[in-house]
Amino acid sequence: MKVLLTGSTGYIGRRLKQRLIQNQDIDLRLYVRNKKTLSQNLPSNIDVVEGDTFNKEKLKEALKDVDTAFYLVHSLSRNDYKNLDKQSAQNFLDAAIECGVKRIIYLGGLGVKNEQTSEHLLSRIETGEVLSSSKNIQTIWIRAGVIIGSGSTSFEIIRNLTEKLPIMTTPKWVNTKAQPIAVDDVLNYLEQSIYLKEKENLIVDIGSEQLTYKEMMLETAKALGLKRVLIPLPFLSINVSSYWLNLFTPVQFKVAKALIEGLKSEVVIQNDNAKKYFPKIHPISYIEAVKRAVKEIETNQVISRWSDTDNSGKIWDRNHDKEIADAIFLDRKELLLKDLSKEQVFKSFTSIGGKDGWFAFDFLWEIRGLIDKMLGGVGLKRGRKNQYNLSVGESLDFWKVVDIKENERLLLYAQMKVPGTAWLEFKIEDNKLIQSAYFYPKGLFGRIYWYSLIPIHYLVFNNMIKSIIKKAEKF
Repeated sequence: MKVLLTGSTGYIGRRLKQRLIQNQDIDLRLYVRNKKTLSQNLPSNIDVVEGDTFNKEKLKEALKDVDTAFYLVHSLSRNDYKNLDKQSAQNFLDAAIECGVKRIIYLGGLGVKNEQTSEHLLSRIETGEVLSSSKNIQTIWIRAGVIIGSGSTSFEIIRNLTEKLPIMTTPKWVNTKAQPIAVDDVLNYLEQSIYLKEKENLIVDIGSEQLTYKEMMLETAKALGLKRVLIPLPFLSINVSSYWLNLFTPVQFKVAKALIEGLKSEVVIQNDNAKKYFPKIHPISYIEAVKRAVKEIETNQVISRWSDTDNSGKIWDRNHDKEIADAIFLDRKELLLKDLSKEQVFKSFTSIGGKDGWFAFDFLWEIRGLIDKMLGGVGLKRGRKNQYNLSVGESLDFWKVVDIKENERLLLYAQMKVPGTAWLEFKIEDNKLIQSAYFYPKGLFGRIYWYSLIPIHYLVFNNMIKSIIKKAEKF
């Protein structure tokens, strides 16, 4: 069976990709914006087509000879995501019909249309409606609410708030009901949807027990062995709540606001199709899902994270090598490797950030991260998925990995709020470690920003390259 997977670098897609690769019944093809974001260990028999859902010719190339196509595309990071999502879905549907695809499987969100439905949830519903609008192709529309797994947006928010705040003042929407579900159960439903015998369009609502968001936080505290007190305050506005999430969790303000707006609507199961069509799948409880997620984090087994996806395409539409060559400002440091191997030094600079921090002057990085959070940026709290391995497309604190070459180079693109564009590069060349900070300023303020940071850069970057060499000696 020929299966196309879109969104294979996203949170759900990356995990589903691993499952489908191991499925001997499936001939898998991936449709990605940028091939560099795929693992270098991808089996050679996996077909990859590069493009997006707004490139109709590439869509046809990707969907050619496909039996079943997974649609796991969402554009929340774009300002006009609602219209873009509808157009993207229509393009995909049209191309799938033209190519003779038999089935589309779409993962959307639980919820119903009413005056309280958030724009984010409404967009997910409308996407499903577009994909289900034709009689010429079958669509299996799986609808999930709060997905609990290591690295999921919902779990990271709940976990961070629960761990950091013994007493929480919360908005009244924490009493809204939802039906969370473990990420592994979501993957079970998606994979088994390939084999359904049904020929008509289906909407399948999935979830475990009904809980309020308050109950979820208290259950999370229980799973973590903590005691927490929640005090709902009816006057907390959406903006205030969004800033609260922005400061105390890894998500940035725009994402936090979209999620807070969604708390006004109940996201509970509206049909029993999950039991009817998937009788062998029995979703685990919420607390068990939390325990599994925590164990994955503690054992460094996190497969995917919400922050490792760039739905906007802005990062991958750039020619980073050309842009850093054109950068106006440059801070470059060099040190000889001496008796150290390239492998030692590469391992040292690719373990930077996250829990291990940025060597000395970590407090300066923390201050910069806090300022970034207050400005609505991503801050440092995203950390990194794995402290020992990196791949293109992953988040590293407020950087994004845009290029990595084994024992040679690591290029990071700045995602913090800056008046311009910035990169940080580590490169091994001619028995030297070359550390370069590039900056392309935007207007006069960008230039003032760079010059004002020269003393701090001198301290931080000088220490950083020396510390990288020193750490490399331990490997």
